[in-house]
Amino acid sequence: MKKLFLIIGAPGSGKTTDAELIAQKHENITHYSTGDMFRAEVSSGSQRGKIIDSYISKGHIVPIDIAIEAILGAIKRASTDIVVIDGYPRSVEQMTELDKYLDNENEVELVSCIEVEVSRDTAFQRVLGRAADAEITRSDDNEEVFLNRMNLYTEPLEEIKEFYSNKNLLKTISGEGTIEEIVSEMDEFIQSKI
Repeated sequence: MKKLFLIIGAPGSGKTTDAELIAQKHENITHYSTGDMFRAEVSSGSQRGKIIDSYISKGHIVPIDIAIEAILGAIKRASTDIVVIDGYPRSVEQMTELDKYLDNENEVELVSCIEVEVSRDTAFQRVLGRAADAEITRSDDNEEVFLNRMNLYTEPLEEIKEFYSNKNLLKTISGEGTIEEIVSEMDEFIQSKI
């Protein structure tokens, strides 16, 4: 039985970095970022990659069927029993579709949805700071796209949090501290659940 942890957070919350550091620390954890999965598909030049790019380059959400295909494929191919996915779900529809899948799945158990909570100002400064660093700049790191992504994230957030809270699966972690503090708290929580 694979144990699944979802990590949600605003653009710039640090959710991908946090998850990567935890996976590097433990051989029994596989980390996937939906953003990374989508960017890899785009850079492959495939037809699906072109469709994905037409959405993410504008800061829009990738269609649900394409997102679910990428995520389910990743979980099934994971070489470990613990899978951490960050950046999903981003909409109520994505959450509902994943929940339907997991209800009928006996190989994957959703253990928790972890929210990395940051202020809008912190997220904004981190994303624009990342855009200023030429080595890791991405096409989605500009003010207009950031604001669009932030609005897409915050719009369904309360409903997503309420859904996972009602299932007793929501854990909120402050993303305002140092990377070390955030990773330590998240890692401790994940370890306590496995």
